[in-house]
Amino acid sequence: MFDIIIIGAGIAGMTAGIYVARAGKTVLILESKTHGGQIVNTLGIQNWPGETEISGVDLAQKIYRQANNLGAKILYEEVMSVDVRGDGGFLVKTDENEYSCRAMIIATGTVPRKLSEKQAADAGERPISYCATCDGALYRGKTVVVVGSGNTAKHETKYLENIASKVYHIHHDDPIPADAEAIFVAIGRVPNTTVFDGLVELDADGYVVAGEDCKTSHPGVFVAGDCRTKQVRQLVTAAGDAAAAAAAALAFLREG
Repeated sequence: MFDIIIIGAGIAGMTAGIYVARAGKTVLILESKTHGGQIVNTLGIQNWPGETEISGVDLAQKIYRQANNLGAKILYEEVMSVDVRGDGGFLVKTDENEYSCRAMIIATGTVPRKLSEKQAADAGERPISYCATCDGALYRGKTVVVVGSGNTAKHETKYLENIASKVYHIHHDDPIPADAEAIFVAIGRVPNTTVFDGLVELDADGYVVAGEDCKTSHPGVFVAGDCRTKQVRQLVTAAGDAAAAAAAALAFLREG
C-alpha cells in the first residue's frame, strides 16, 4: 500500500509528488499518457519563474527527474475507477493493475475543446495554441486569430492586441482568416474528472469543488491544478496547488 497516490503527472501531479517524497512518504503517480501533461505541446514558456524561456518538454523533464530522484514512482497506466476501502483508504484500478493508498491527490487537469472539423481544415498546418499568456509572445508583430465567443476568448483577444500586429476574433465555425499566422483556440475546456464522479463533489462543468486548501468533499482526497474550481489556471498556480494539496494530504496521514 502506498501512503499517497497521485492521479496525473502534469506539473501539479509531479510537483505534489516532490513534496510527498521529500516528506519521506511512499508515493505513486499514475499517468495515462506522458508526464508533463498539456505543457509538453508548448514550444516556448516565458512565464515560469527562473526561466527566461524554456520548452514545455524541457520543463516537464526537469520536474520529472526531480520527482523521480526523490523516490516518487511514476507509472503510465490509465485509471479506470477509484473505490473506498473498508479501512477508509482507496483502491485505484487502472487498465493494468490495482493499487491501494491511504490518501489520494487528483491532478488530472483539463482538455481544451478542439476546433470544429471545418475550422481544423481551414487551419491547415498553421500553429494552434490554447493559451495566449503562454504562447502569445511567440507571435509578436504577427497576425493571429482567436476562436471563441465567451469571456476567455475576449480576454485572450485583448491580451494579444498588445503583442500581435493584428488580431481577428471569430466565433466557433466562422472561417479562419487566410492571413492569420497562428490560431488561438478559446472555446472552453473539459476537466478530466469523469472517473471521480460520485466520489467527490463536482461543479456543473465537472471541476472538482475545492478551495485554496485543495480539500475535496471526501476525507483523504485532495485536488491540485486545472481540474480544481479556481479563477486562474497557469503553471505557477498548478505548482501552488500541488504544495497545498500535498501539505493537506500529509496532515491527513498524520492525523489518521
